[in-house]
Amino acid sequence: MQPLAIVFYERLMPGSQLVNRLQDLNYRVLAVSNPALLAATAKRETPLLLFVDLEARGDITGAIGKIRAEASTSHLPIIAFAPDGKPDLLAAAQTAGANLTVTESALAGHLPQMLEQALHLE
Repeated sequence: MQPLAIVFYERLMPGSQLVNRLQDLNYRVLAVSNPALLAATAKRETPLLLFVDLEARGDITGAIGKIRAEASTSHLPIIAFAPDGKPDLLAAAQTAGANLTVTESALAGHLPQMLEQALHLE
């Protein structure tokens, strides 16, 4: 059985690229486009990890915080990503509880290493 990754994104690029790369790495991928549904989806679907696009509309850091606050999802690794040159978004996600915060270029260039790092976090 393939591990499940939930990917929250609104922007076609890099969201669809990430989905395709994860599928190439033998992940099942569930895309979510509404931040208000992210925590409930994570609770219902029990993924191995989550990816969150910080450059989306809505309360993204609130969704990350809700995942961290829920006992059944608090353990899930969250990789949050933002466009290069947006350190404020990355800092806010880290404060909200994201395990890894990375730029889109770093994510595109080092996805396998980031998956390994996120899955080895305690």
